[in-house]
Amino acid sequence: MKKILSLLVLFFVLTQTLIAQTQQYGTTTFVLVRHAEKVDDSYDPDLADEGYERASVFERMFREVDFDAVYSTPFIRTRETARPISERHTLEIMEYDHRDPEGVTAEWMEKHRGQYVLVAGHSNSTPMFANALLQREHFTEKFDESDYGNILIITVSSTDERMLFHIRF
Repeated sequence: MKKILSLLVLFFVLTQTLIAQTQQYGTTTFVLVRHAEKVDDSYDPDLADEGYERASVFERMFREVDFDAVYSTPFIRTRETARPISERHTLEIMEYDHRDPEGVTAEWMEKHRGQYVLVAGHSNSTPMFANALLQREHFTEKFDESDYGNILIITVSSTDERMLFHIRF
């Protein structure tokens, strides 16, 4: 609990900085998360109890961020990971094709300039989407299948400067 509280304080400071940066400079901010823990290894499983708790923690961590869009792949586990944030901001969860990082991120950059966007993905697609948003190969491997603790915050300035904050929790 103490670790979660410390993370929430850190996230509050980080999100306040990002909010100020976005408002002042027209920065676009993408928050990429891998779906939370799933109940089993079937094709389209729901989240496990632990996964629903993690999704709730995501929502608390980003409570101060005024998201403009929420994206998820068409799978239950990603939709349920994004759902607490989408409900908090009364936003529809929009689906995206997790197999087309270059095309999808180009569309997002055009559509969401100067906004906050949450993206719920998978262990293999989240690093690829981060690379596409960064316009460079930062991640050379997918996330480990047992690793649910990555949060990637990518900012794109009005001058196209791109920055990555990789947070583990």
